[in-house]
Amino acid sequence: MDKKRAILSLRAFMEREEISAMIIPSNDPHFGEYIPDHYKCREWLSHFTGSAGTLVVTSDKAALWTDSRYFVQAEKELEGTDIILMKLKMEGTPSINEWLRGELDEESVVAVDEDLFSYQEYGQLVDELSPINVTMIEDPFNEIWEGRPQLEFHKVECMDESVAGESVSSKHRRVCGALVGPYRFAYIVTALDEIAWLCNIRGTDVEYNPLVLSYAVVTEEKITLFACEEKFTPEALSVLYSQGVEIKDYRSFAKYLSDLEKSCVRIFSSNKVTAKHYFAALENIHPAPMFPSVLPDPTPGGTINLMKSIKNSVELDGFRKACAEDAKAWAKLMEYLKENILDKSEDEYAKSPLTEYQVAEKLISFRKESPDYRGESFEPIVAYGANGALPHYSATADNCAVIQKRGFLLIDSGAQYLYGTTDTTRTIPMGPLTEEERRDYTAVLKGMVDLSMAKFPKGTRGAQLDILARGPVFALGKRYIHGTGHGIGHYLCVHEGPQSIRMEENPVTLQQGMVMSNEPAVYVEGSHGIRIENTIVVAHWCTDDTDYCQFETITKIPISAEPVIASMLSDQEKEWLYSHDFMTQFSE
Repeated sequence: MDKKRAILSLRAFMEREEISAMIIPSNDPHFGEYIPDHYKCREWLSHFTGSAGTLVVTSDKAALWTDSRYFVQAEKELEGTDIILMKLKMEGTPSINEWLRGELDEESVVAVDEDLFSYQEYGQLVDELSPINVTMIEDPFNEIWEGRPQLEFHKVECMDESVAGESVSSKHRRVCGALVGPYRFAYIVTALDEIAWLCNIRGTDVEYNPLVLSYAVVTEEKITLFACEEKFTPEALSVLYSQGVEIKDYRSFAKYLSDLEKSCVRIFSSNKVTAKHYFAALENIHPAPMFPSVLPDPTPGGTINLMKSIKNSVELDGFRKACAEDAKAWAKLMEYLKENILDKSEDEYAKSPLTEYQVAEKLISFRKESPDYRGESFEPIVAYGANGALPHYSATADNCAVIQKRGFLLIDSGAQYLYGTTDTTRTIPMGPLTEEERRDYTAVLKGMVDLSMAKFPKGTRGAQLDILARGPVFALGKRYIHGTGHGIGHYLCVHEGPQSIRMEENPVTLQQGMVMSNEPAVYVEGSHGIRIENTIVVAHWCTDDTDYCQFETITKIPISAEPVIASMLSDQEKEWLYSHDFMTQFSE
């Protein structure tokens, strides 16, 4: 296979259109974590399959920027392409704009696809590259990408109110109540998970996430949903129509925006709105409006996004049920590993060893035994030994390690159930461990427990709690570069905002009903990786002061006790582990 052919096709297009450079990001028009194959243009051009990366192509050079999760993978996949790997946040790595200014002159033209760049990113690019010209173009890949996958629209179902805990009409009223003002407004929503939550719809248009390719516009009168109407079940259509939802064709969204009433105030649900849709919304505005034509979302983190993150009691019960159901599959996997690895002698195991990929498939097979299972919530990470030091490692049938009877096996996996989403990591000893491995494991466990036990006043931000999980790891002179906690959707995206627990500041406070991960880690390149992750809920803490919160841990999967250095844990930490049935004893 000629790995340069795709870029040559792009360069031919660029030469014809007099384009000096083109920037190709990794997203689709909805800016989600997972994107349809139709929009994997960067992957088609570069052969790099990682989820994060930006490719820049000039007439004679190409470079790809990605982060530390993918350095090893990118180096391998870029072989034979002549694409330069740019390692983000590493000393000596120029930014995209710095590199372009060094490669181009003032007469050059830099092009971006109007469907793949947000209006904010486009504006910033124009400012920072000036006087180099920056222009938007229509999607060129339909022309140059032979055999490009088509967008696929699949069956759409409504989530029953008994599972969602709230009707569409109720959510509509709440959103309008948060946006109300002395003006008519149109609240423009492009994030798929926000639309799925608002309309109580679920689908399979996006891998790992039960989402429907769609857009939405909310006014006080109705919700206008842009989707493929023919894919909705009759029952779903009946429910939506009765709840004040009007459905229009997915591809008519831009035209609808350009036809909005002149006096209508445009409010965007997030900054992740394509340049195409942003400027379409501004095509028909009053020349002398009484109010600004565009207003920012009045809610930090986004009105719908924040509402979605605060789960109601029905949703929380669904999460607890999902965690209990997932624990059954994990229990079967633990027994499987015991029987097929741990209980066997070296000679016995050598006759039928297991690979990382086989273990991942086995866990999925156990989950499929549940009638409520609807798929994985992300690509499973099953990483043995040194592979565990790669936070986003992915094993395949053709490229995976054989598990040995020593060291650690890290498993990070989650599932989608009809009533909730799970995300759990366990690091399991496969045999003898080094003292460093035991010490690292105990520090990670200690950090996870310390965060789990936190008590904090309302108004606390995630960054204020992050050190609780990170502190024991820091005490070893080690660190992990990813966040400690992310939001989790209710039978939605396993990674959701706006809340987080990480070192970087986030103005969104932790509020009762938010569901999050708790996942400190240690990564030692070439040796081992350790991560322990539970799902937690921000809950009320019963004290004399009613404005305090705590975390409820809802994951029910045992944590390996064998690697623990008991002397490193406080009595309070041990008691917490005992009380949550994570372990009953420690070995010294």
